Amino acid sequence: MPHALPRPRLHALSLLRPLAAFVLGLALTLPATVRADTPATFTPKLGPAQPFTFYTLIAQADALAKKPYEAHKVLHPALYDKIDYDAYWHIQFKPEATIMAGSVPIQFFHEGTYFRNPVGMHIVADGKEREVLYSTDYFDMPKDSPARAIQAEAGFAGFRLMRPDLKTDWVSFLGAAYFRTDGADRQYGLSARAVALNTGMAQPEEFPRFTEFYIEGGTDGAVTIYALMDGPSVTGAYRIKARDSDGQIMEIASRLFFRDPVGRLGIAPLTSMFWYSEANRLQGFDWRPEVHDSDGLSMITGAGEHIWRPLNDPNRVVTSSFSDTNPKGFGLIQRDRDFAHYQDDGVFYNKRPSVWVEPIGNWGKGAVQLVEIPTDDEIFDNIVAYWVPKDEPKAGSTVSLDYKLYWGRQEPVDWKLAKTVATRIGRGGVPGQPHPAGQLKYAVDFAGPTLTGLTQKDGVKAMVSAPPGVVVINAYVLPVVGTDNWRLIFDLKAPAAMETFDVRAYLAKDGAPLTETWLGQIHAQQILKFGQH
Repeated sequence: MPHALPRPRLHALSLLRPLAAFVLGLALTLPATVRADTPATFTPKLGPAQPFTFYTLIAQADALAKKPYEAHKVLHPALYDKIDYDAYWHIQFKPEATIMAGSVPIQFFHEGTYFRNPVGMHIVADGKEREVLYSTDYFDMPKDSPARAIQAEAGFAGFRLMRPDLKTDWVSFLGAAYFRTDGADRQYGLSARAVALNTGMAQPEEFPRFTEFYIEGGTDGAVTIYALMDGPSVTGAYRIKARDSDGQIMEIASRLFFRDPVGRLGIAPLTSMFWYSEANRLQGFDWRPEVHDSDGLSMITGAGEHIWRPLNDPNRVVTSSFSDTNPKGFGLIQRDRDFAHYQDDGVFYNKRPSVWVEPIGNWGKGAVQLVEIPTDDEIFDNIVAYWVPKDEPKAGSTVSLDYKLYWGRQEPVDWKLAKTVATRIGRGGVPGQPHPAGQLKYAVDFAGPTLTGLTQKDGVKAMVSAPPGVVVINAYVLPVVGTDNWRLIFDLKAPAAMETFDVRAYLAKDGAPLTETWLGQIHAQQILKFGQH
């Protein structure tokens, strides 16, 4: 069966998140032959063949950065306004119009209210590219569709790559410079994007967009996507090598050229949604136990420390920076994959992919940065994570960084330490006795081979540290009955004026860590407020 029609998702900083269209399709090869089971009823119109390499795209981005930025102008915005969500999803790609890049089937998205900027689509083969010329013949739409009124200025809005059986897609590029895959469990979730500019700052965030795509498919299902990016402050050339497997892997080369200075540059940005989990369930007035695309930020520092930072839904925009040199990796992870913890058989949060960023080469000094934005609904993307180089880009500067994206179930690393598997929060104190005012209790569960078989006689110790002014009360550990999990329990008490603080915790034996570092950011007054309801 095809994917269910996705719920609309808005970026919390006022950009519509890419929406993947899910319609069935057959395939037509390019340029002349067709699949044996497909009627030869459609002939794509192609532009002239032109030489193409990644280096010519880099040169194009470099030259573009030396010119003033020219935004695309929509000639008839009122007509685009009429192609709303309902009207948009009645525009379907014709099955017989599917384009082939090597062995990879490609289908296109039409423009609409949320996608008003056309992108050029090109097929690459044998060192040459040919543009796929837009035509309404690619699409089926109702006779009264408002999209028919924009035919004179319409174009493709993006594309998706289909699987060989042509029943599902596995990659979608739609909106600004966003893209995503459906991961190991074939369920779309969080998105990646080419770059993040001024995210979480007082000045407006900037969203450059992909303007041209060049797609080169191989004979074994592998595909290379080349993309030209343009925006007011930056241009870029991207090469994305991908293959559909049990969780897609993308190898990305990025070359950025800056027209203007940028206050905050985010490399390999990931955009996700977190509303509530078992930790902050009181914030979600909803029938489901948990609602989130990701439940934590995972990091391996350049020094080799493994860190788990549970996500929050704070009452204000919060930006957290984790300084590092040559990080080994980071990602937004959906660790909780138990359907019973979500009970949503419509969008399957338990199947949402995790995405891990693995730097290629040395990235130098900088910081992994996490931006958390308040939300009260699942339709908003309110979580962003990325790498910020130490040096801010100046006009005329260039940045070249390469990395891999792993769209899987968990981090694709040899994880020798036990992982955090749950974070729970409640009232502090001892059951049956008066609850101390302003005191919180944390219960953090760990699981992994380093804990298997241990007992309380083996000297497992709780290692908990908090900033000055925060008191850690009665920290202890115990094995969870009937499992190999271990639980760390402690109370926290902080001055009312201390609105937010971080606590580090892990389990150790004989001075050596048994678990990753749990790094909790505590919004004490917000938690206590919800606890009073």
